[in-house]
Amino acid sequence: MKILSALIVLLLPGFINSGIYSQIHQEDVRHVKVYYEPGMYAGWPANNGAWIWGNEILVGFTQGYYQDLGPEYHNINREKANYHLLARSLDGGETWSIEDPGKTGNMVPHGLFMGIPRTDVPHQIPIKPEKTIDFLHPDFAMTVRSGNGESRFWYSYDRGYNWQGPYGLPNFSTSATAARTDYIIDSEDECMLFITAAKSNGAQGRPMVVKTTDGGINWSYPSWIGPEPEGFSIMPASARLSDNEILVTVRRREGEHRFISAYFSEDNGRTWTYLNDPAEDAGVGNPPAMLRMHDGRICLIYGFRATETEIQNKTATSDIRAVISSDNGRTWSEDYILRSDGSGQDIGYPRLVQRPDGKIVVLYYFMDRETGPERYIGATIWDPPAVND
Repeated sequence: MKILSALIVLLLPGFINSGIYSQIHQEDVRHVKVYYEPGMYAGWPANNGAWIWGNEILVGFTQGYYQDLGPEYHNINREKANYHLLARSLDGGETWSIEDPGKTGNMVPHGLFMGIPRTDVPHQIPIKPEKTIDFLHPDFAMTVRSGNGESRFWYSYDRGYNWQGPYGLPNFSTSATAARTDYIIDSEDECMLFITAAKSNGAQGRPMVVKTTDGGINWSYPSWIGPEPEGFSIMPASARLSDNEILVTVRRREGEHRFISAYFSEDNGRTWTYLNDPAEDAGVGNPPAMLRMHDGRICLIYGFRATETEIQNKTATSDIRAVISSDNGRTWSEDYILRSDGSGQDIGYPRLVQRPDGKIVVLYYFMDRETGPERYIGATIWDPPAVND
């Protein structure tokens, strides 16, 4: 159930949005290009991760060569190598520099992607860390990635300049896993990962939570998040609410309906209860990104992907949207449209962090007419509304 709020006024010329939205004042939101290069494609921060230490922000993304494959596809060249890069900001997301840890920091190696097996990451028995990981190290970061039906993780003690790994995750008695970076740290030795695994028929996908209590040496499978769906339920985003309570949102598809669902655990991830659908329509589909803000509210970000026909007919726009919950996910605000100038459906896959001053920095990939056909990494810096607004 959503809370009724004011009609949006932030609309770019020539576009309309249907439905009821919350008003965004121009001075409360602005956009920054994190990475853009003519002839190149940049995408999918959700697959890589984002981390923050004070006003220092780090985000991972994939870089490839742009190739026009049509409006319904990721326009990235499938035959050329992809690069797994990082963007770093030292001023809260205002300016960014690009780093290549695949060359210098032992992060995810470069190689082919988008359905073509990468020969530099062979099928292997999971490798365990040589020594326990200190998850509470002040400069800690971890990235969790997948390929060929297996999942691996890397970790860093120096804010992502150098990485240890890869270390393998077991498949937890499933035929395949497809992990992306989403974790909750509970102590020096304890960490939960929220990942996707294959369904019982081998198709994608169903979310699960797995846990280590010995510093990443061994991982156990505590529980599935929700029942096995007819369609898919993938790419979980988590937020700890209390010592025992966790909120998770997932990307859902049933038939032609794409949406985002929320699940709640009151026993530290052992069992889960369906709550609601914070985004009842995600267009062509997009994963959620979520955090618990400094004031205790939950902020959820997602990309709304409009079809090429909807965009051309001006019946919908491709947006970056936010919803906020003041009661731990039981109800949600109407959508805040942070930007609505997407020129195609290939946008979104967000990450978000909150700066010490309270501003939200949303990281995503995007395409717009002013920039051109290439996808780029964007950041939106947003002042969320006050509690009583």
